[in-house]
Amino acid sequence: MKNIEAAKSLLNQSLRRIETAERELREGSLAYSIRSSQEAVELGLKAALRLLGIEYPKKHDVGPVLIKFRDKFPQWFPVNKLAETSRKLAEKREPAMYGDELSMTPADLLFNKSDAVESLELARETLEAVKRLFREYTEY
Repeated sequence: MKNIEAAKSLLNQSLRRIETAERELREGSLAYSIRSSQEAVELGLKAALRLLGIEYPKKHDVGPVLIKFRDKFPQWFPVNKLAETSRKLAEKREPAMYGDELSMTPADLLFNKSDAVESLELARETLEAVKRLFREYTEY
């Protein structure tokens, strides 16, 4: 039962990050929207892993763990796509927060609107899969 409660808490945090990403995209804070989308994916995937009793690393990219434990997930769960999403957005996390420190380019100048829209869409897709997993898991 503790796994389920911990997983629900992570999922709720993930859903809040989606709301933040949407708001920041509307307001034109593209880098913050991307970072919030990444956090939504990270927390959502960690919620899925916790739900199934799988320990996850204290890292931003949990894709390798999804792949390692793919047999624990239902057939429909898009492990490869979600692992790729995790990797892709984790790579954007640091630049979205700090910018490019070598070239002294601020985060807000590194990304365009399509980057933020794509990141948010990937986060939404991830959360839809995770929410479906929760619905199916908690029905039994």
